[in-house]
Amino acid sequence: MSDSPYIRVEGLSRFFKKGPHVINVLDSLNLDIRRGESVGIIGASGSGKSTLLHLLGGLDRPQAGSIYYGDKDICKADDKELALFRNLKIGFVFQFHYLLPEFNTLENVMMPSLLSSARLPDTRERARDLLEIVGLGNRLDHKPGELAGGEQQRVAVARALMMSPDVLLADEPTGDLDPATGEKIIELFCRLKESMGITMVIATHNMELTKTMDRIMLLRRGRLESYRM
Repeated sequence: MSDSPYIRVEGLSRFFKKGPHVINVLDSLNLDIRRGESVGIIGASGSGKSTLLHLLGGLDRPQAGSIYYGDKDICKADDKELALFRNLKIGFVFQFHYLLPEFNTLENVMMPSLLSSARLPDTRERARDLLEIVGLGNRLDHKPGELAGGEQQRVAVARALMMSPDVLLADEPTGDLDPATGEKIIELFCRLKESMGITMVIATHNMELTKTMDRIMLLRRGRLESYRM
């Protein structure tokens, strides 16, 4: 793991207007993340965890501040550049799996490559390999409705890894799962970090999941502070 930051967030601010009121969700927030590091983000509901992940992944833009990946500030990228960055550099896992119900497991995992201008030549083979990694190599032809909740989430993790992203962003990945199934997802994230060395930022209320992270940050009043168990 490199000592120099790979992701550098400087002075990040995001507010929303609600009638005459302005709600400051993120207030001049700073954060450094090293390549290969896993960071857990905790905080009360509505504290801005999802907003932060959306900004880190280029799904939203801040009103102020910068987000550097290496020496590139994605806040200055145009929409086309940002879309390419998301597709090639970022893998997303959400609380809900967002699998396409009309496609089978293999096709869902292949989708990021099929829709990309940088389509992989070995798309089908890579999707098969990823489903083996997440323990679903025997469910390739099953559609999402034929899978249990934990299996659906594992498919979502495989899909997030399809383009070999540098960073995996996960927003409450165990939030809709029972404790036993959530534990399996936690074990999967641990295996992925060890085997792939991928950088992870995970927003969660699950303290068992945060115990597996290299570092835990508490988001409170729009800013991050170190948190110790």
